[in-house]
Amino acid sequence: MRIALDGMGGDFAPKEAVLGAIEATQELGVHVTIIGKKELIEEELFIHSYDPTKIEVLDAREEITTNESPVMGIRRKKDSSLRRAMDLVKEGKADAVVSAGSTGAILAGGLLVVGRIKGVDRAALGAVMPGKNGHFMVIDLGANVDVKPHNLVEFAQMGTVYFEALKGHIRPKVGLINIGEEAEKGNELTKEAYTLLSKAEGIHFVGNVEPREITDGDVQILVCDGFTGNVVLKMYEGVVKNLMSMIKGAMMETTKGKLGGLLVKPSLKEFMRKNDYKEEGGAVLLGVNGIVVKAHGTSDARAFKNAIRQGKDFYDKEFLEKFKENLK
Repeated sequence: MRIALDGMGGDFAPKEAVLGAIEATQELGVHVTIIGKKELIEEELFIHSYDPTKIEVLDAREEITTNESPVMGIRRKKDSSLRRAMDLVKEGKADAVVSAGSTGAILAGGLLVVGRIKGVDRAALGAVMPGKNGHFMVIDLGANVDVKPHNLVEFAQMGTVYFEALKGHIRPKVGLINIGEEAEKGNELTKEAYTLLSKAEGIHFVGNVEPREITDGDVQILVCDGFTGNVVLKMYEGVVKNLMSMIKGAMMETTKGKLGGLLVKPSLKEFMRKNDYKEEGGAVLLGVNGIVVKAHGTSDARAFKNAIRQGKDFYDKEFLEKFKENLK
C-alpha cells in the first residue's frame, strides 16, 4: 500500500513526520512517499536507519500558511507538500494521503483535488474516540459549520459503513447529538433531521443523545453539524487532559496520596494511553473519492504512524468501495 505523507504539515514537521514514516514502514509494511523540502527531509532520514525501498522523498518548495485562504492556497500553490500529496492520490500514484497541516487546506484539497464521491452532497470529518463501553465516532468535526437535515443522514451512512467495514459491528447504533432525548427537543435542524433519520433505510437510529452520554460509548455513531462536533471534540480533549492533571496534583499533595499514586500508576498510564489522540491517529475526511487522514497538528512520530495505520485500515477494508455500494 502506498501512502502520500505531507512532510511539512504539523507543529513538529518534518522531524516527527519522518520518524512516523520510518516506524510505519517497519511495523505496517507500507510504502511512504514523504513530500516536502527535500533537504530537510533527507537530513532527518540520514540520522536514522530505514529501508530506502519503502521510503522515497518528493521535493515540494511551496507552503500553504494559516494566514491565507485554504482554497486559494490549494489552487495556486501546486508545488506545496499538501497539494502534491493530494495530486498523488488523485492520479492513482498513492492510495491514501496523511497530513497534520491546516484543517482548512486539507478540506479544500480533499474536495477540489481528490473530489467528492458522486452522490455525496457534503464531505465530513469523522474521528473515533474511546468511550466507557466502546469506541464511538463523531461526524462532523468541522468540515461543515452549517448543514441541512439530509446531510446528517449522509453522515450517519458514512459512520455506519465505517463501523461495519472497519470495526466489524452489525447494525451499529446512530444517535443525533441534541440538548434532550425527546424528539421535539432542539432547533429546526435537529427536529427535521430526527424525522429523516427515523425513516432512513440501512441506519439503526436510536434517537437523540445528550452530550453527557456521548462518552458512554453505547452509541457508535454521533451525528451533528460541524460547529457542534468541533466543540465536542475540543471539550473532550480538554477534559481528558485536565482530569489527569487534577488527579496527579491531588495525589502529590500528601504522603498518602503519593504512596497511593504508586499503586494506581499503571492503571492511570493505561487510561491515558487509551484516551490519547495519538492512538487513533487522526480524523478522516469521509465522502471524498480517496482516503484522506487529518492528523492532529501536534502529532509526534507515534501519532503519524497511527494516522498512516488508519489510512491503511481504510484501504485494506475497502471502505471507499463499500461506501459507494451503499449509496446505490
